[in-house]
Amino acid sequence: MAAFSSQLTLQNKAAIITGASQGLGFEIAKQYVLAGASVMLCARDKDVLSAATKSLRLMASSESIVLSKVADVCESVEVDALVNSTIKRLGSIDILVNNAGVYGPKGPIDSILWDDWVQAININLLGSVLMCRAVVPHMKSKGYGKIVQLSGGGATNPMPNLSSYAVAKAGIVRFIETLALETAKHTIDVNAIAPGALNTRMLDEIIDSGPGKVGKEFHERALEQKASGGAGLEKGAKLAVFLGSAASDGISGRLISALWDPWQDLARHKEELADSDIYTLRRVVPADRGAPW
Repeated sequence: MAAFSSQLTLQNKAAIITGASQGLGFEIAKQYVLAGASVMLCARDKDVLSAATKSLRLMASSESIVLSKVADVCESVEVDALVNSTIKRLGSIDILVNNAGVYGPKGPIDSILWDDWVQAININLLGSVLMCRAVVPHMKSKGYGKIVQLSGGGATNPMPNLSSYAVAKAGIVRFIETLALETAKHTIDVNAIAPGALNTRMLDEIIDSGPGKVGKEFHERALEQKASGGAGLEKGAKLAVFLGSAASDGISGRLISALWDPWQDLARHKEELADSDIYTLRRVVPADRGAPW
């Protein structure tokens, strides 16, 4: 994978990356800078974002610009300011990477605070939609754009005791499928990434919550993942580079696993993908499982 990814370039491309101050978001920003992109980093914590920005500037080539702006993706005024500032300072927005996300409240739906549940939906689902809504007019005017959405296991599997997270992740995948169709005539590609089980602060959050809130089985899996090292951030970040690059032109409306899908070869299968429901969310009917009813 490393040899393939090293050939990808994002030179002369400008990207907004949300949740970019740490974890996977920072790794994506790092890979974007190394691939030659200019980036606008976004996060809510000013101090952590400032440190991340300084670190990435040391890695950037003389052609790459690394900027940052504190913003909450749930607030439309802040999102509009972020988008307008990026266009003004970088000249364009070619790529949007929606990475900002939280696990939200942990526990059965009838035991958690409703406001916490709604807030997690606001961040994980509505915040991503709001970012897309803000950049799409600019991308339409250019006749080109890339939207890369982070999703995850919550999109394809139920997650007891993490219902807000699971609902948001499933909802955002159906949204990117829909947005891909809405924007296809403008040559805008919209895709989602399942990055795999990552050892980030969100995993520590699950472990610290304990089995009483997240369930014994899920907590044990989290401990095992912590001990094993997890999937590693680089694979998901490299897939984000691929989906932001010209190598993925024409691939749209898909949920792609960084670990399990042969995404390095997807460019060869664009026509097959376009005419199929591969890498999409669909209902399973009895015939799909060999049941006669």
